[in-house]
Amino acid sequence: MGTVEKVVKRDGQIVLFDEEKIRAAIQATALAIGEKDLDLARDVAAQVTQTLNQDFDNRMPTVEDIQNYVERALIDTRRADIAKAFILYRAEHTRLRETKKFIGVADDLKLSVNSIEILNRRYLTKDDTGKVIETPKELFERVALFVASVDKTFGQDWRQSGSDFFEIMASSKFLPNSPTLMNAGTDIGQLSACFVLPVQDSIVDIFDSIKNMALIHKSGGGTGFSFSKLRSDGDIVKTTAGIASGPISFMKIFDAATDVIKQGGRRRGANMGILRVDHPDIREFITIKEKEDTLSNFNLSVAVTDEFMQAVEDDDEYWLKSPRTGKQV
Repeated sequence: MGTVEKVVKRDGQIVLFDEEKIRAAIQATALAIGEKDLDLARDVAAQVTQTLNQDFDNRMPTVEDIQNYVERALIDTRRADIAKAFILYRAEHTRLRETKKFIGVADDLKLSVNSIEILNRRYLTKDDTGKVIETPKELFERVALFVASVDKTFGQDWRQSGSDFFEIMASSKFLPNSPTLMNAGTDIGQLSACFVLPVQDSIVDIFDSIKNMALIHKSGGGTGFSFSKLRSDGDIVKTTAGIASGPISFMKIFDAATDVIKQGGRRRGANMGILRVDHPDIREFITIKEKEDTLSNFNLSVAVTDEFMQAVEDDDEYWLKSPRTGKQV
């Protein structure tokens, strides 16, 4: 009688035979149906190993062969209940593998279908035709080694840091932000999720901010703005002797540009819009989202002042101020 030393995995890889994996699989199946006899899993695993050694005589069984032998051993020990659960477990995992194959991702980390679908849509590297050319493991390795490479600067073991970072990602204990997963180790190399951009009270400055927002969104980042310096709706524009349209009108341009860019084509654009509580257009700002599909790419926040909060506590009047002149209105 020979000894089985290696196993052929489903993807063709050859790995060392490990009886402990058989025991763990049987035990997990048994626990799933309330069976707590831990000796059973050990005994059945030993029986499977013995039968494999007899039947394969130094040949390499496949993973499917081993699972077939587990089913027979469970039935032989008159544990048809565990055998049934094991068969259902195999069928479910076959279905999951087929689903992942349909998605087009080689799952080398045994992730859930939802995880694979999210990685496929947003984070896995694709070629010029849109075909995935990276596995989840390769994604985490790309990110881990790129982030850890900074340790070179400090004379530290950056490869060990990369290995540690990979382990916490692969075990789902921690994941970095979306731009890091998208861009680490690529030509873009932009890892930050959030940027604050100034919006000054001139056409040139406003559209410079829109341009910079578009570039940030293209790389996968999000942006935040305070529109408090923009003069209010109806205020004077001296250079043209015209009338200002107010911050809300310009926010709609930012919103439309965001809708086009879609943050690198991988997820919705994300903006934070802020207006001071003393801005003359504050009431329109507060209620603008009552209109359907308005500023849908923005979260809105009011910037409150100590003076305003004191007025609230004192139940007092509170003056609005022109951002152009600083005078009460």
